Amino acid sequence: MKLSIIIPSHKDPLIHQTIESLLQNMRGEFEIIVVLDGYIPDVPIKNDPRIKVLALEKNVGMRDAINAGMKLSQGKYLMKCDEHCMFDEGLDIKILDDIEDDWVVIPRRYKLDTDRWVICKDDKEPIDYERLVINRPEKIGGLNWPQRAKERKDILIDETMVFQGSCWFMSRKHWDFLGGLQKEGYGTFAQEAIEIALKTWLGGGKVMVNKKTWYAHKHRKFGRISPVKNYEIDAGNRYSQDYWLNNRWEKRVHNLDWLMARFR
Repeated sequence: MKLSIIIPSHKDPLIHQTIESLLQNMRGEFEIIVVLDGYIPDVPIKNDPRIKVLALEKNVGMRDAINAGMKLSQGKYLMKCDEHCMFDEGLDIKILDDIEDDWVVIPRRYKLDTDRWVICKDDKEPIDYERLVINRPEKIGGLNWPQRAKERKDILIDETMVFQGSCWFMSRKHWDFLGGLQKEGYGTFAQEAIEIALKTWLGGGKVMVNKKTWYAHKHRKFGRISPVKNYEIDAGNRYSQDYWLNNRWEKRVHNLDWLMARFR
């Protein structure tokens, strides 16, 4: 199996359109693993030999759902996506043609109008880069970086500091190095992409954007479905902030200051 696509799902009716977009647009060998996180959808998941459904008895949250899907997967490469995304034709081939074992790769990202299932009309430029912001009191996190996009518009495969967690690729070898997603401290949901990006960079790998392809992710104005309480997310944000600002990850080969200086 070349690619395993993991979709953690919790009560989002757009899961069916997301799966259909994958089936229509992936061009290589792949499997889709839908992790139903403590629920059974009103409309059953499509019966297709490329789709596996893992129904968890109770709601364990996104992090554990992703970990469970990865354990079931068979692919040499791994992709995770949210349950409300649309994809470019040949996304898998375009990404896997330019990937290294210690990279995390993201496609460029557009905003998805889920009412019409098209890229939002006001989305003139995709998001290619995010910079890590560490001086906010509530959390560390990514912020769109249009200046870097302008300066490096002709570089089709390029380094980015961090990314949004709605779609990413990596090798199984790198996933095993990361050790899966940590639940302790973060809780069930918060800071997925920050954990992956910082463990990758500070562990000696790279986070890359591939501008040869794209996906579109549900625009915030169309609302979100989440079982996670704000207090849990706040606690996860505080944990992540302390963990990374104080260089507590024992497997690091670089400190956070190294990464900040690299992208200065």
